[in-house]
Amino acid sequence: MLSDYVMGASYLFTLFRHTHWSREELLKYRNRKAREIVSYAYTHVPFYHEKFRQLGLKPEEVKTAEDLSKLPVIRRAELQKNADNLISSEFDTTKLKKISTSGSTGQPLFTHITMREDAFRKAKLLRANITCGQRLRDKWVVITAPQHEADTRRLQKFLRIYLPTPLSVFDSAETQISKINEMKPDILDGYSSSLLLLAKEVEKTGLETAKPRMIIGGAELIDNSSRQFVERVFKAPFYDEYACVELERLAWQCKEKSGYHIDADSVIMQFVDEDGKEVGPGETGEIVCTSLFNYAMPFIRYAVGDVGKLSKEPECSCGISFPLMEVIEGRKDSLIVLPDGRVISPLTFGWIMEFFKYYACIDQYRVVQKRIDLFRFIIRKRNDNVDEKVMEAELPEHFKQFLNLGKSRVDFEVEFVDEIPLDKSGKLRKVVSELKEDSKSEFPS
Repeated sequence: MLSDYVMGASYLFTLFRHTHWSREELLKYRNRKAREIVSYAYTHVPFYHEKFRQLGLKPEEVKTAEDLSKLPVIRRAELQKNADNLISSEFDTTKLKKISTSGSTGQPLFTHITMREDAFRKAKLLRANITCGQRLRDKWVVITAPQHEADTRRLQKFLRIYLPTPLSVFDSAETQISKINEMKPDILDGYSSSLLLLAKEVEKTGLETAKPRMIIGGAELIDNSSRQFVERVFKAPFYDEYACVELERLAWQCKEKSGYHIDADSVIMQFVDEDGKEVGPGETGEIVCTSLFNYAMPFIRYAVGDVGKLSKEPECSCGISFPLMEVIEGRKDSLIVLPDGRVISPLTFGWIMEFFKYYACIDQYRVVQKRIDLFRFIIRKRNDNVDEKVMEAELPEHFKQFLNLGKSRVDFEVEFVDEIPLDKSGKLRKVVSELKEDSKSEFPS
């Protein structure tokens, strides 16, 4: 237990030291780590070895971070199809931590990491928070899925150092407000849309709530006006962070908020066009990431499913040398309105689906709200190991229980298909609301 804490503290110290590097030191480090991860993946991971063989490319031909563009962009669907060939031969899969995510596309992907990689991920997260002002013993409340309570290390709980206290995203806004008032957090953290819905409930009901010193949002991108609204309600600065479950924190706002600092010492982030070629600063591109710390299951030129821009600004006035990215504003998922008036974020539906006992048998899914009292689940199964009639019976009951629908009359339809079509954007939205916009007019646009 103590060794875990020492390891995490060591990583945190090292990560902060990196923020003081010059651009030249950072570039040299990134080039070396790029060579190392490519060579390692070629030697130990069948999936990447085969990729190099197909291209007629040798790992020594990747000498710099820029040379990664010689490799193809890898997408989630391809990783899913090659799940048995993604883990390094150096590791016993049964001894790795398994992280499950439905992501923005509704397609489950299971990521495997070592305990060291897990400690590094947590240190990486803390670096951003501490830079924005989080203190050692701050009361830190995180609106998240209940399962994340297990992610807190025992020594953290014992020493109460950087200790996150989870608040269920499945609770009603009224319950969340009550618990926040009871806990009086210094830091209020959580899914951005959940924080927005909470702020709207505070404004609508006039309920008093404890005022945190700072707010940290993540997992989903909300527009700048929505973030400003949350700041007005809670009278605290809102710092946005950009992440994906596979790679943890990718970029984050410092107090200057002049852009998002890319965690350039742990990820090589590229912004690419439809041909996989990098675009220039200020140009919109698909975000493709190469992790410099994932060895148990490497991610090389992995498309995370979002678009963004590399900032034209060479550096931030805060003094951190990491490059800045801009985030495309206006990305919004559909909000789900329940018959009792509750408004649920799409991410909440994703977590509920992840808790479903047959989740591992689902390859893709989409939830469509047809009416305020009718939901349709469109399911493409991964295999035939589960009876469709069993899933059709149990999935609605699973959602009714998690959503605490009680006696509310809500109907659920389940449809099994061979293929779920992509949106025009090229993505598979996991939650779609067909309700008219006036059903959600009380929420900022």
